[in-house]
Parts: sequence; C-alpha cells; structure tokens
Amino acid sequence: MFVRSFLSWFTSVFLNAIALIAVSQLFDSFYIADFKTALIASVILSVLNLIVRPILIILTLPITVLTLGFFILIINAITLMLAQKIMGDSFVINGFGVAFIASIIISLISMFLHRLVGDVKEK
Repeated sequence: MFVRSFLSWFTSVFLNAIALIAVSQLFDSFYIADFKTALIASVILSVLNLIVRPILIILTLPITVLTLGFFILIINAITLMLAQKIMGDSFVINGFGVAFIASIIISLISMFLHRLVGDVKEK
C-alpha cells in the first residue's frame, strides 16, 4: 500500500518536473536551471499544494464562487510563484502574468502526461 502510494506520488512529481522543463523551453521569462532543479521545484509544489493551496482556497472561497472557479487559476499561479521564491535563482519567473500562463500550460502538460503514463495504482 505504502509503496504504491509512494510510486504514485513520485510518478506525479516526475511528470510535473517534465512539465516544468517543457514550459521553461517555451518562455524566456520562465527559467529552470536543470532537471534536478525541476524535480526539487516539483516536490516543493507538491508540498505547497498539500498545505498552502487548501488554505488559499478556503480563504478565497467567496471570490472563487463569484468567478465560477476562475480564481483557482490565480491560486495556482500564486502557488507557482511561492515555489519560485523558495527555490531562489535556480527557478525564476519574471512576472505574475507569466506564472499565470505557465500554471495553465503546466496543468495541461501534466494532465496529458498522466493520461499517457497511466496511474501506478491501477497496475
């Protein structure tokens, strides 16, 4: 049970790191030093999504409801910017607009990769 959960989490982290690298290739204003940095950033994003994101969602619930869920995209960009601040110079995003667009593209690439690879729990 634990091994499957860990493999599922690690697969998710690995695929998100690939998505981060892909986005860094698309934008000049989105910089990741190397794949090791992308893996570390992906782990940090995983922790932030576990701890910080639910708090932000609860605090912004009224505006999220008013915007019919659109504000979740803003929360994703904020989470990405927080990870970037934690990482320092090895992970740089120049501006919130870039983080907003990048978070959408990262989500799409990650979703595609997860569907391509499948879920570890199913195997």
